[in-house]
Amino acid sequence: MATLILASLAACLAVDVHGVAGDWLIFRPFVRCADPRHRQAEKCACPLTAEGDSPIFAAKHGLSVKQAPAAAKIGTVPRERLRLATDAGFCLARPVAERPNIVLILADDLGWSDLACYGSDLHETPGVDRLASEGIRFTDAYAPAPVCTPTRAAILSGEHPARLHMTTWREAAKDPPRGGPVVPPVTVENLPRAKITVAERLHAAGYVTAHLGKWHVGDASHYPETQGFDVAVGGTHWGCPATYFYPYRGLSHGDLRYVPGLGLGRDGDYLTDRLTDEAIRVIETAGTRPFFLYLAYYTVHTPLEAKPALVEHFKARIQPGMRHANATYAAMVRSLDENVERILDLLRQRGIADRTMVIFTADNGGFLGPWRDFPAVTNNAPLRSGKGSLYEGGVRVPLVVRWPKVAETGTACHQPVVLTDLYRTLVEAAGVEVAAGEVCGDGISLVPLLRDVDAALPRDTLYWHYPHYYSTTTPVSALRSHDWKLLEYLEDGRLELYNLRDDLAEQHDLAEQNPAQTAVLRDQLHAWRTNVGAQMPVPRQSTSTKRERVPRT
Repeated sequence: MATLILASLAACLAVDVHGVAGDWLIFRPFVRCADPRHRQAEKCACPLTAEGDSPIFAAKHGLSVKQAPAAAKIGTVPRERLRLATDAGFCLARPVAERPNIVLILADDLGWSDLACYGSDLHETPGVDRLASEGIRFTDAYAPAPVCTPTRAAILSGEHPARLHMTTWREAAKDPPRGGPVVPPVTVENLPRAKITVAERLHAAGYVTAHLGKWHVGDASHYPETQGFDVAVGGTHWGCPATYFYPYRGLSHGDLRYVPGLGLGRDGDYLTDRLTDEAIRVIETAGTRPFFLYLAYYTVHTPLEAKPALVEHFKARIQPGMRHANATYAAMVRSLDENVERILDLLRQRGIADRTMVIFTADNGGFLGPWRDFPAVTNNAPLRSGKGSLYEGGVRVPLVVRWPKVAETGTACHQPVVLTDLYRTLVEAAGVEVAAGEVCGDGISLVPLLRDVDAALPRDTLYWHYPHYYSTTTPVSALRSHDWKLLEYLEDGRLELYNLRDDLAEQHDLAEQNPAQTAVLRDQLHAWRTNVGAQMPVPRQSTSTKRERVPRT
């Protein structure tokens, strides 16, 4: 009887019982109860009944391994698959074979103007440039936060960092930098497993799911394997490697750091290359099954380390007056781009490029430095400031999307979008339908824009909240509404207003000239913060206002 039920489930779910690791259907330790009333709970107290086959009972009822009887502790299935199997409001719009492969490439700390197709005067990026010529280049794409962890959590969950209470990098969550007149809030350091990640939704739809590279949204009990990924290589709770060269370990920021899962190597092996090796292995192993490959490179985050030959190449290219003048950083960007080319070439060689969506983006603005002997890591001009700031240089990021036969080609899209939108976009692209009335994050689907870059979006305002100190900012919230950009600094309530159409560099504060517009946007920002339950800094009890040095990830 158990075999019959299991086979029926597999048929209903349109997947083979034996997946990429030979045990997709029943060996999934990341499952929680399928009851929508319990979605926010790590576990619940749903009663067990005297059904004969515990593994099948767990599968039918969406129980976690902890909840199942002892005989059932070999595993269960994701709650999305359960909802499908029980017709509880979750369904698939198309068969597995018709769903596109998805490759999401996320660079770390890559500035908006760090790519040739976004105006760099030194960096060579023919791979991403080719991707842009075959897809859509978004000129007004934003990270949901000016630092890494919150952006990554938002991409995975579809929820705004302020709603998640994950607004700073993980290492600073419990002990945020202090020293100013306000005290930043203590924030969440691990993406809760109760959140339904985009990987869980795609996995439930029959996708092979793989996370390669930087994780940084949770400790070992919240690693990718607990959040919907079949395969996870190279990710930890740390934000950057000790070194980009084999064996990828050493002292960094007071820790002995390492990059797991890459096995034996040779002197001179480069981390960016090795992560791509593993990505290629996933694509080849997936065979005919659709795959979701989340390739989260550590580069171009510090430490600044690059292949010597590329460094020399860019040293010879630097001319007086160039905005970008860091040869080592340019070499890191080039290695990143070479590996994007490797992925694109593999998709073409395997004959699957036409049914693979490829997305390239970055988690926040470029880091302005300095770092060791480098006076500046990069230059985000014409944008103001950089990583950590809510000025454009801290949150505007490159975003390129290629989706053959669906997205326009060689086109620029100037509508403001945010990376939180990727959640709904990937769910829709995969043909996964969300149950009527189910809240599916704070973003919107960009599929209409991919089909028509002039399509109207059901949103006209983007929001940010960074109640923390960083080397580029004091605690601040911001919004963009059409061409207007408002920043509210939370130490003293100071407001700044810019018109991005006329002043992309944010050099001319118009708040005093436009008090009515400023007040309307301020009230809108306050209402949004209340709606999402944003954490706020509180006044410092001490009279001291000396600021401590802000550590960097």
